[in-house]
Amino acid sequence: MFLFLASCATVPQDATVERPLSPPIVIAHRGASGERPEHTLAAYELAIAQGADAIEPDLVPTKDDVLVARHENEIGETTDVAVHPEFAERRATKTIDGRQVTGWFTEDFTLAELRTLRARERLPALRPGNTGYDGREVIPTLEEVIALVKRRSGELGRTIAVYPETKHPTYFAAIGRPTDALLVRALDAAGWRAADAPVFVQSFEVDNLKRLAGMTRVRLIQLLDAAGAPADGAAPSYAAMTTPAGLRAVARYAWGIGPNKAMLGGGAIVHDAHAAGLRVHPWTFRAENQFLAVPFRREGSPRGDLRGEIAAALRLGIDGFFTDFPAIGVAARDAGRHEDQ
Repeated sequence: MFLFLASCATVPQDATVERPLSPPIVIAHRGASGERPEHTLAAYELAIAQGADAIEPDLVPTKDDVLVARHENEIGETTDVAVHPEFAERRATKTIDGRQVTGWFTEDFTLAELRTLRARERLPALRPGNTGYDGREVIPTLEEVIALVKRRSGELGRTIAVYPETKHPTYFAAIGRPTDALLVRALDAAGWRAADAPVFVQSFEVDNLKRLAGMTRVRLIQLLDAAGAPADGAAPSYAAMTTPAGLRAVARYAWGIGPNKAMLGGGAIVHDAHAAGLRVHPWTFRAENQFLAVPFRREGSPRGDLRGEIAAALRLGIDGFFTDFPAIGVAARDAGRHEDQ
């Protein structure tokens, strides 16, 4: 998911109340990434312990075609690669989705080489407590994430889903590292092929989701941002995709949408998506003031009323939500359930 810094619009008190199509789920965004370095088994483990219904691994490939969990294929921000002299010459500048990026990239490393690196907190100034876990965790593979979820589901007696995002699929296909088949192969090996499998596959692009719709029956989620357009050029803009007609088109290949939370407004997108038969899982709810809508910020504290912001979104009828703080998300969701009874 993209780093969201805008002061998004809050949910108006007079917003239309919509009923969810499905019981709302709590999706641990990169794990419990507000409390552990993101996309580590420690972050996923904590999220599960806090009651998350699903954990989200962003997926990028290695040089030897193994899918690993990183927010981006550039790993300078999230690992200690910069202090490894043996990899100094791997530093490069690449154009990804029209943007120049300089650093170290997963597709230039074998899995064995990546295993020599250790994860670190991506936002140390914002989340200094997480830096105490720097250097402890390796980059996990998709298979390891699946194994974790299956093990913990059995131990806890409840189903935990995996909610992978395919990152930059057009870019990777263009450099000879297509990821769709790798993902489906891993899901098939896990026995996850049907629409009721504990898995959701998400993408900001369109054509790869359409391809995936022909390769698997698992639930697909079309991600949407408040500005811009899909990097694959398959739609003129995300705005065009959120009209009633645009949402009906999305419903032909996807089970739901994942809009930027700034797009919730008074709930029109939720209503229109539900009318098209789509579930709505907005992203990303974070506790730090700079990520919260203005009414939920707290002066004199680095964190605000995340629970209140989530509760306001739930009143719009969303079917789930991404959060860096699953414990708060579970508390807000469960409180809403009690209010409805």
